[in-house]
Amino acid sequence: MNRLFGSLLVLVLMISCKKSNGDGGTPNPPVTTDTLVKGADVSWVTEMEASGRKFYNSAGTQMECMALLKSLGVNTIRLRVWVNPTSSWNNAADVVAKAIRAKNLGLRIMIDFHYSDTWADPGHQTKPAAWASLDFAGLKTALATHTTDVLNQLKTAGVTPEWVQVGNETNDGMLWPDGKASTNMSNFAQLVNAGYDAVKGVFPSAKVIVHISNGYDNSLFRWMFDGLKTNGAKYDVIGMSLYPSTSNWSTYNTQCLTNMNDMVSRYGKEVMVVEVGMPWDSPTVCNSFLSDLIKSVPNKKALGILYWEPEAYNNWNGYTLGAFDNSGKPTVALNAFSN
Repeated sequence: MNRLFGSLLVLVLMISCKKSNGDGGTPNPPVTTDTLVKGADVSWVTEMEASGRKFYNSAGTQMECMALLKSLGVNTIRLRVWVNPTSSWNNAADVVAKAIRAKNLGLRIMIDFHYSDTWADPGHQTKPAAWASLDFAGLKTALATHTTDVLNQLKTAGVTPEWVQVGNETNDGMLWPDGKASTNMSNFAQLVNAGYDAVKGVFPSAKVIVHISNGYDNSLFRWMFDGLKTNGAKYDVIGMSLYPSTSNWSTYNTQCLTNMNDMVSRYGKEVMVVEVGMPWDSPTVCNSFLSDLIKSVPNKKALGILYWEPEAYNNWNGYTLGAFDNSGKPTVALNAFSN
């Protein structure tokens, strides 16, 4: 991309971020909702910017991160939410600020509730400190109240998310031990339903995602979603993570696509790969991985894929699976989104 085009994108971003709806300015870019999701979770972006990190296109022109990703074919931004983090990053105010930026660029938006003060993943589903002493009924109320509050803040800011995750990589449920699926699938289903009802109460058209990792593992997905079905869980989309190595990505893709087809036929739900990643210093292999996955999505119920924190570079927070090099430029891995 040439320098002039990069500069124009920055100018457009500056103008759009200064205006608000109804002020007579140039309308925000329209959001396209009928195309394949090609997205990125960029939840670190404000923290990176505050530390002085900058982002550059392939010609070396500095650009705002989301505008740069959009120029590379990204059409969706995913943002994680923590309840009461020790720092301000990923709290409601930080999420709203980032979501406004995405909205002003015409990007589609996914909100990812972790229901924790920090990372929630297959090995960690720690209750927020403020919820630690609540009984199960209190946990459901707290989850619903938190979900409603954050989404109402987004609504007030003029942001309408297209998807909302109720939990992050909930391979064994969330809000342990109460909502641990292997111990009490009914409790987990009730927590999912509390989140689902809260989402629909603010954004009736938003699609609710239940997300677990290891998208290649069909037995894990059948165990989880059979259990949720038996216990009356309500959701719209099955989300999955996929983090292959440089040597097994082809096998993982094949297994993941088989699993996606099975989820569609078994449960009648849409599916989406909401997290992918590969070592930043293997960009050509990562491009092949992404290109193969994008072109092979099985049917219209497979919504697309999102890269997890591609903008992370120079070993940011110890993370090495981004898609930018150590000079702050995107690697060829992300060309898969524009090809």
